[in-house]
Amino acid sequence: MTVVLERVTGAEVKVDGETRGRCGAGLLLFVGVFSGDGREDAELLAKKIASLRIFSDEEGKMNLSVRDIGGSALVIPNFTIAASYRKGNRPDFMRAAPPAEAEELFLYFADLLAKEIPTERGVFGADMKVASVADGPVTICLESAVLRGSRRN
Repeated sequence: MTVVLERVTGAEVKVDGETRGRCGAGLLLFVGVFSGDGREDAELLAKKIASLRIFSDEEGKMNLSVRDIGGSALVIPNFTIAASYRKGNRPDFMRAAPPAEAEELFLYFADLLAKEIPTERGVFGADMKVASVADGPVTICLESAVLRGSRRN
């Protein structure tokens, strides 16, 4: 499982022109679910993200978590994170989990994160329009395999 995290001053997701989720100061998270990912992957990432110290303290050092600042999150499902681009110029998405499996794990991840911080989410499988204001910018790619120790960061 891979999450592309962006620190934001605000973010919003619309489907068919209707706002379906938003957050203020906090995190915009794009979540990619790969074949073979499971609940442990979601649990590791949710725990890490809620505690990740990427917000500035009064001295301007990144010492605070989203929880510490009273921030929130907007979680967006994004199968294109699983793209393979090695061959040719058209990415393939063969590494992405099947839709039903991916949706279940995405929802599980979002629910876990919601237990830690206020969390809203996009709509799985929908054509979403996401708007955000990057803060910093601070953008980090988190992989559950790194947290499990099966891949080096």
